Amino acid sequence: MNEPSPFRTLAGGQAFTEFLVVVLALLPLFLLMPVIGKYQDIAHSTRMASRYVAFEAMTRNAATSSWKPEAQLADEVRRRFFSNSDAPIKTHDRAGNFAAHRNPFWSDPKGDPLIKDFNTDITISFGSDNSSGQNDAFSAASDGEPFLEYGWFDLRAQGIYTAKVSVALANLPGGLRNYEPFDTIDLSIARSTSVVIDPWTAAGPKQAEARFGGNALVFPAGSLKEAAAIVDALVSVIDLPGGVSAPALGKLDFWRDVVPEDRLR
Repeated sequence: MNEPSPFRTLAGGQAFTEFLVVVLALLPLFLLMPVIGKYQDIAHSTRMASRYVAFEAMTRNAATSSWKPEAQLADEVRRRFFSNSDAPIKTHDRAGNFAAHRNPFWSDPKGDPLIKDFNTDITISFGSDNSSGQNDAFSAASDGEPFLEYGWFDLRAQGIYTAKVSVALANLPGGLRNYEPFDTIDLSIARSTSVVIDPWTAAGPKQAEARFGGNALVFPAGSLKEAAAIVDALVSVIDLPGGVSAPALGKLDFWRDVVPEDRLR
């Protein structure tokens, strides 16, 4: 009859001890993985919210019409990016601090929301100084100076527009060693987006013509406007066959793309 080897028993005990040590080391990580996943999801929404604010400035700014009010932007960001995932897109809709407007995934192990108050924990700011106004969102840029120096284009750039969204998160429940240091860290997530909103894109054909049409170096035909008046006068007294019109000398509107009225309805 074969007796068990004492070396095999010692090896089995050592393996079990190593397993317990590894489990004790990795257990906090496994418990924190769901929370880290929630933080990453909130960080993604914060980045998308900053892009939303920046892209809104590309369509509504001081050069085109007027800024969208900062308070309205903040309300839209809170409701559309940090509320429940199926939130409708409605004008003047605001996120409320109740369960129906919260993302159920963004909660701590006890079920309490990680974003306690939409109005105070989610903020938007502008520029490198985190200003509350969009007029301070620009960082100086010199890319248009060569064009202004030689008078080639009217490109008076305000600079780079930066929008920032910040989210203050609630601490995890205290008293559990596995949640340290997230129970006292006062975590805040912030993301920013920078864009050039003016003036490299024109609002329409007329604005584009105004920027380069008056410069003889860029558009030499523009200097022929005086000659065009003389040619038009001569053509008016000459009977051209087939109703041929005078040459459109120096006239940019002749080449402008025009959408028929019936296509705009």
